Amino acid sequence: MSKPVHRNGNLSAVSLQGFVLVGFGGSAETQALLFAVFLPLYMLTILGNLTMITVITLDTDLHSPMYFFLKNLSFVDLCLSSVIVPNALANIFSSSKVISFEGCATQLFLFTLLGATEAVLLAVMAYDRFMAMCSPLRYSVNMCPTTCAHLVLGTFCVGCLNAIVQTSLTFQLPFCSSNHIDYFFCDVPPLIKLACEDTTLNELVMFGICGFIIVCAVLVVIISYGYITVTILRMQSGSGRHKIFSTCGSHMTAVSLFYGTGFAIYGQPGGMASMEQGKLVSIIYTLVIPMLNPLIYSLRNKDVKDALRRLGQRHSLVKKSGWCQHQGIC
Repeated sequence: MSKPVHRNGNLSAVSLQGFVLVGFGGSAETQALLFAVFLPLYMLTILGNLTMITVITLDTDLHSPMYFFLKNLSFVDLCLSSVIVPNALANIFSSSKVISFEGCATQLFLFTLLGATEAVLLAVMAYDRFMAMCSPLRYSVNMCPTTCAHLVLGTFCVGCLNAIVQTSLTFQLPFCSSNHIDYFFCDVPPLIKLACEDTTLNELVMFGICGFIIVCAVLVVIISYGYITVTILRMQSGSGRHKIFSTCGSHMTAVSLFYGTGFAIYGQPGGMASMEQGKLVSIIYTLVIPMLNPLIYSLRNKDVKDALRRLGQRHSLVKKSGWCQHQGIC
């Protein structure tokens, strides 16, 4: 590991071979408790999102634009959590907690890519609901499979652009006196604190890009749901209103959680008041939200629950048929 070199009483920039992820600190009992909490949450995240992807893929009744976007949301959530959590779990009981320079850059790139992608994807999902509620006669034409694919591709392009800018600017900085990152993963705010030169430009770029993405996405969501609300209030059917409010309520819950935590860290100058606060908020959008999204959409969505029931019945029939053929009685 490279060490800082002193020249004329000042610390000069050094070429680091790796970083140390400090994590949450605390006693061995605290670390064990964190592991015992994080591991089940991560397993639920994997199970929930894989289930959503599988059900939407296999059930033809869910082959619609809304569920196409939901499947992509589950994929992004699965990847976002997997980029961060396994390494964080491994570091809890690791004595070195080292992550290589290249590994840190890769983690930052993937995290910023997936985070921005999800922010834009949630706005696209709001636009999809707006088209479905306010222009139902033209919905199948306006939201055809090609358009949906282009919209999802566009979200990943925005995420990729954000990742390229954030990662390149961050890792162009000279890192000096310490290679200890006071965080549980490689993110822009804790990394720029290690720089030995002025980071005003980096902070402005982070605030500008993330703030722009979040503000634009929130505006799309607010405008879309504003029109949806007006449409709902004009409906005569009480059952129709309930179904729409249930579907849109799920989306608004996910949107509020994600944008709220994202804005707290990246969408305001200076970000969180301390790294400890940042760590707690980061747990929400790297672990809690990816775990909650499948539950929010499945538990409050009759179509998904019916699809899960059909999938379970189909599996039972296949299993029973195989048993009968094995016994020679079918």
